[in-house]
Amino acid sequence: MSFFMNKPLNILFMGTPLFALHSLKALHSAGHNIKAIYCQPPKQKGRGQKVQKNPTHIWGESHNIPVLTPTSLKTQDALDHVKSFNADLIVVVAYGLLLPKQVLALPPMGCINIHASLLPRWRGAAPIQRAIMAGDVKTGLTTMYMDEGLDTGDMLETVELPISLTTTAQSLHDALAVASEELIVSTLTSLQSGKIVQKQQPDIGVIYAEKLMKHEGQLDFFKSAKELDCMIRGMTPQISVWYEGLSTRVKIVHATPVENFEKILAVGAHHIQDGYLYIQCGAGMLRIDTLQPEGKKALETGEFLKGYRPVK
Repeated sequence: MSFFMNKPLNILFMGTPLFALHSLKALHSAGHNIKAIYCQPPKQKGRGQKVQKNPTHIWGESHNIPVLTPTSLKTQDALDHVKSFNADLIVVVAYGLLLPKQVLALPPMGCINIHASLLPRWRGAAPIQRAIMAGDVKTGLTTMYMDEGLDTGDMLETVELPISLTTTAQSLHDALAVASEELIVSTLTSLQSGKIVQKQQPDIGVIYAEKLMKHEGQLDFFKSAKELDCMIRGMTPQISVWYEGLSTRVKIVHATPVENFEKILAVGAHHIQDGYLYIQCGAGMLRIDTLQPEGKKALETGEFLKGYRPVK
């Protein structure tokens, strides 16, 4: 079925962070009509606890587009407000609120979400981080129709990105944000032309990306050095990864797994050599390249070690 062929679409955009802003700007540049932007309310942030608006909020106001920040979409008033925009479809990218079935049923072209994984792998809250932590060699983006489940709707289009041995959560986040620009425009163009074929998600391969928790930042050195490297790259900077084997607690910012190291120590023991800190893991050594003592700035390990005095 073809919807509004060759016409700009009237879109309600629901998204909050910088990741969502990429898709929003792409839709606007493609000539679609952004009827309104829904995002999370401004919050107090930083040391001064100043109230700050979210990226999509700031952009919307600068382009004279209505911005709404409801705390829920489940009230009749919220439903009536969404209905009043007469949107062809709703595009959702990292919004932060659940859409009740009454909202999902409103737009004639449905509600379309961009999810930061190759579904059905890594449904849920932290797909970027969990993909790296699991040692995946690729991930991507999926556009899909939204339903009442958690990232369970029919898939529309995908784009793949590689995960290298140096990919971090931040670098992958940024690459996926850029890739989302072309993907969302392509998806809507294909929907309008009737060329897209929606696909049900398979039952095989479903994995959930649970929200990251602070307690996960404690390193378990009985794991391999490669596993811990994936953990550090996947969790930083959202969750601090700590090591307490020195005279002070330090956050591990960057590390490198090393195999076939000449010394073999007890698991969790450390060795200092050539300006680096090496920690024995269940398999291999983890070389600490950059660390951050509590309350201080991040340092190259060699700089930290110049002032390090082991407790005797």
